[in-house]
Amino acid sequence: MKATLYLIMILFFSNGTIAQTLENSIQTSIPVEMLFSGGKTKALILSYDDGRTQDRQLVQLMNKYKVVGTFHLNANKLGTKDYLSKEEIKTLFAGHEVSVHSFNHPSLTTLSKIDIVYEVIEDRKELERLIKYPVRGMAYPFGSTNDAVVDAISGLGIEYARTVDDSYNFKIPEVFLRWHPTVHQFAKAYWEPNNPENDAKELAHFYQILQNFLNTKEVALLDIWGHSWEMGADAMKWEATEKFIKMLANNPTILYTSQIDLVEYIQAFRNLKFSVDKKIVYNPSAIPMYFSFQGKTYNIAGGKTIYLTNN
Repeated sequence: MKATLYLIMILFFSNGTIAQTLENSIQTSIPVEMLFSGGKTKALILSYDDGRTQDRQLVQLMNKYKVVGTFHLNANKLGTKDYLSKEEIKTLFAGHEVSVHSFNHPSLTTLSKIDIVYEVIEDRKELERLIKYPVRGMAYPFGSTNDAVVDAISGLGIEYARTVDDSYNFKIPEVFLRWHPTVHQFAKAYWEPNNPENDAKELAHFYQILQNFLNTKEVALLDIWGHSWEMGADAMKWEATEKFIKMLANNPTILYTSQIDLVEYIQAFRNLKFSVDKKIVYNPSAIPMYFSFQGKTYNIAGGKTIYLTNN
């Protein structure tokens, strides 16, 4: 019996049937790795909350170094003391993203479902009136969220919602409505008053994270969040802000992107259509996509089908 099975296996391998089946199976299990737009291996998001007047100075820095910011605003606070005016945000944030941060900045976990919906929808409506494009992202006030909040905002046109729970890694979030950033600006330096030892330790941690991001050979997303009012009128903190932005700027391996543009790109990548044997891929979106497969980089235009040549 064993000899018969052995003979059958030899015959199948000789005509390539089993060999081809095994080859296709192995090839199917090889992962396709997303690259960022332009084939870049790194992406940077700079995400700031509240819409305070210090955003003006922060935007100037971002524009100086040609990086992109995402700004989460409370529409009902615009025009009040220490906040930006409604009239200026369209021009100020040109080239950057404006996003929801709730209408009045309450902790959403303390509200009823209808009040959560009100806070998100009213903020979104007013911001869209001011900036003249659909607002599709959000940062939770105080970073406060739970299952009930996520359930309440689902279906409101919000495609991502950022927490303040630092991950300290460069992974792409799996669930966009529970988006955990990499690190707060300067980590937790300056959170405790008059604690220079802790400040030094946290600043070292922050810059080590940035250096790890710059040095990694893996596909990596660095998402830094904070508030421009944290710098206030402190020249030292503004110098440190310019230092880290400059450190990350003008790097050909980094995509400088708004949060919603990156979400849109990731969603388009996840919607690529591959044949079973991964020899053919179709891009149903309008966005040019980049990915790596078996050590080779591919670029597929929107609406096109390509054949993976090294298969």
